[in-house]
Formats: sequence, C-alpha cells, structure tokens
Amino acid sequence: MKPWLLLGLLLAAGLARGEAPTLRYCDHPVYPPISWSDAAGSVQGVAPRAVREVAQRLGLALEIVVLGNWQRCLSDAGEGRVDLVIAYRSAEREAQLLFSQEPLLQEEVVLFYNRERPLKVQRLEDLAGYRGGLLFGESYGQAFDQLVAVHGNVERVASNQQNFGKLIRGRIDFIAHERRTGQLFVEYLPGAERIAMAPLTLAVDQLHFAISRRSPLVAWQGRIDAELRRLREEGAVERWLAESEAAYRAMQEAGR
Repeated sequence: MKPWLLLGLLLAAGLARGEAPTLRYCDHPVYPPISWSDAAGSVQGVAPRAVREVAQRLGLALEIVVLGNWQRCLSDAGEGRVDLVIAYRSAEREAQLLFSQEPLLQEEVVLFYNRERPLKVQRLEDLAGYRGGLLFGESYGQAFDQLVAVHGNVERVASNQQNFGKLIRGRIDFIAHERRTGQLFVEYLPGAERIAMAPLTLAVDQLHFAISRRSPLVAWQGRIDAELRRLREEGAVERWLAESEAAYRAMQEAGR
C-alpha cells in the first residue's frame, strides 16, 4: 500500500476517534485581495480565509505555511510536505496535485506595461519581441507558458515589489498578472502613474483548492468540494473579496 493511502486510512480512523488532524496549507501572500500579509505579518485575503472556513467546517486543524516564493509552495505540495495550495489548474500540476471540481473564484490575466514604453501587442505571439516579468512558479495557460519557454523572454523574481519596480525603471517591458490583484497592488506603489494595462487578455482562469496527491486529504476531495460549493452559494467569496480589498487599502492608508 502506498504510504499516503495508508495515511488517509489513519486520518479517517483518527477522525472516528474525535481527533482533529492538521491541514498544512502553503501560501505566498503577495496577491491582494486574494492573499497578502498584514502589518503584523499574518496572512490575510480570500484564499486563506476560505481555507480556514473549510478546515473549520470539516473539523480539521490548520497550519499555514508561508514560504519565500510560489515555486517553493508548489514543490512542497508536490512532495507532500504540505497538503494544500490554491492554484490554477495545468496538465503539469495535475501530475502532483488533485484539483477541486468546484473553483474558488475566477481571475482574468492581463498585461501591465510602462506608459513610457508602450507595447504594440494585438495577439499573444506579439509578446515574443518584448522582455517580461513573472514570479517564480507562475503559470498563465499552456499557450503563454509555451511562448515564454520557447523565446526565453521572461525574468522571474520572488515578489511583486521587485517585478513592478523593474517595470517602472524600464528594465522589463511587461508583467503578466491578474487584473484585480495588479490594479490593487499598484494603487499604493511609488511610480504607479507610469503603469498601464494593455487591452489584451491573456487568460480567464479559475483558482482551485489543489491537494497534494501524497496527502491523506485526497480522500477528502468530495467533502472539500461540497464546502466550496456551499461557500459560493452563500455568496461568501464575493463578500470576502470586498472585505479584503477594503482591509488592504486601510492598511496601506495607515502606513502612509
């Protein structure tokens, strides 16, 4: 028997005895309002709030693990060192992660650029002539991922501060990023007046709970999906988005 299947049986037995197992959730909190760190260093946003709520409803103890970049979260999930991440689905990731059937929310991915260095882009292939920026581990669809792999025209860093700072200074030509997150992040970024969004939409994709295939929680996918469905039916996700945006702006205003 594979060790993670044995762990699943042990987890079920533990629950039958009233024990609360621990769900290890990995987050890289640099995506407000989805995931961000407050002034005290606590992880906030829709993603960790949804994980906390689902864990509570299922009677699971929760440990939030914060690592230095998104690639490390994905690697730790693939190796079974953490149980859960919230991510976009891709064929490469599905080899190591079991994605929820019910999405948490939908995101639109767009291009941010420096107004002083306009992009002449009408289709994805036009990006081949420009230098872009991404965070470690980011994936924005098979077509985009293949383009940057073929042309080698993307530099990867660990934080949005680094990435948008390079864009403001003209060291890169574009950043591929979620529209909602990018707009909120640059509101309080020095030099943000230089940043604009291109009309091209790279992708419209959905964020899912993604369980490590080495985790005992694979046996809980159906229950996790049921709770995610209830959250969406209750309107909780949209409510949390609005609350998270307001809290992030309040923190930024307080720090000025």
